[in-house]
Amino acid sequence: MVIAGRRGLAVDAVTSEALTGAPDTGTTDRIAALSAVAAAGGEGLARLAAADPALVALAHRQRERRCRQLNLVAAASPTLPAVLAAGALGFGAVTAEGYPGQRYHSGAETVDAVERLARARAELLFGAAHANVQPASGSAANLAVLYGLLGPDDTVLSLELSHGGHLSHVSGAASVSRRVRARHYRVGPDGLVDTDAVAALVREVRPRLLICGGSACPRAVDFAAFRRAADETGALLMADVSHVSGLVATGLHPSPFDHCDVVTTSTYKQLRGPRGGLALLGARSRVRAADLDRAVFPGFQGTPDFGAIAGKAVALRHAARPAFAAAMGRVVRYAGLLADALTGRGVPVLTGGTDTHMVLVDLRHAPVSGRYVCDVLEAHGVLANRNPVPDDPRPVGQTSGLRFGTNDLAFRDVGDDLVTTVVAAVAGAVAELAETGDQARCPSLAVLPDLVAEVASRGYREE
Repeated sequence: MVIAGRRGLAVDAVTSEALTGAPDTGTTDRIAALSAVAAAGGEGLARLAAADPALVALAHRQRERRCRQLNLVAAASPTLPAVLAAGALGFGAVTAEGYPGQRYHSGAETVDAVERLARARAELLFGAAHANVQPASGSAANLAVLYGLLGPDDTVLSLELSHGGHLSHVSGAASVSRRVRARHYRVGPDGLVDTDAVAALVREVRPRLLICGGSACPRAVDFAAFRRAADETGALLMADVSHVSGLVATGLHPSPFDHCDVVTTSTYKQLRGPRGGLALLGARSRVRAADLDRAVFPGFQGTPDFGAIAGKAVALRHAARPAFAAAMGRVVRYAGLLADALTGRGVPVLTGGTDTHMVLVDLRHAPVSGRYVCDVLEAHGVLANRNPVPDDPRPVGQTSGLRFGTNDLAFRDVGDDLVTTVVAAVAGAVAELAETGDQARCPSLAVLPDLVAEVASRGYREE
């Protein structure tokens, strides 16, 4: 079910006028305001070109690379041009700690309205009871929760990093692991989480916080089952939906907001927003909004980036529109095509497929590592990333996994026929490399550059 209609209209109706009471002065004044902002932006770019040509040259090089590559990195989506513009509107120059109406600095009236706008749009889009839009990243949102809502030596139960979890979910490398006790559940031989086994572990460990979701989970999360597990001992339940927040917003992935106390997400992986994060409360959360806000500020970070918050507001509004819902449908469809193409060529895929944007290739029994395949694909214009698989026999610098995602591809101005051809070629290249370990014996590699160029030449769909 795709969420549209009333929720999308509600998000669209949240304007600075509705939040501040300031009247809209009409089209003429809006055009004048846009002209003034555009002039300031143009002047800034001109000064940058004169003062720092080396940086401008690097930006041009990056743009050229983007035009020659097919981005299948699961953690990436193309940032909305309007989001980039919002970040350059000058809001980032404002220093004002605290929250709207309660700042520790004067002169914050306008950015108060910006933050209220982003917060209201987040709450309406996801059906959240409360949204904090200040976190500097998804990881920052996670760590604010872990540091701010838990006490020293509280126990956290989360998915093990090598089984698809995330560094910020109290992995051994994270600094918070020295403050709280970490226990982890794992996926089974089928690559899936056994929620009955999680419930048994909850009864044994009795965690203060149970975390569901991760960074390498291709299947939908059963939030209701995790809620039942958490309720065994009264644990708080947190969902990290950074990788699937766009699917959640459009109803193509189950929503955590009816089940979880806290939900976190990044805003760039699937929402097309700026680098940043959100921390939100579920509809029946046992965490108070004031406690969540204190966990973020002053508990974990100081002055927020109002330019990023403006970009988040733009992305959240866009995520409520029919064009975004259609794109999320393509995300899931294209990921299914890629998973089927890989399995059809005899390449093992963790869990046998996907429910989301993500496809995880299992190279444990292949003569090549994830890093090798990733490097070869990049040399032919296709970007992916190496990734550990459960019980990986290779070191983390090599890995036996390869992670693909279809976010970027779904926003390209391409049709299903071309996508089918492209994913068949990618699957063929992976299969041939996994079988022979020799680039010279991989005919599918030869066709990739032309296909990548064809996809890149189409650009992105009009929003």
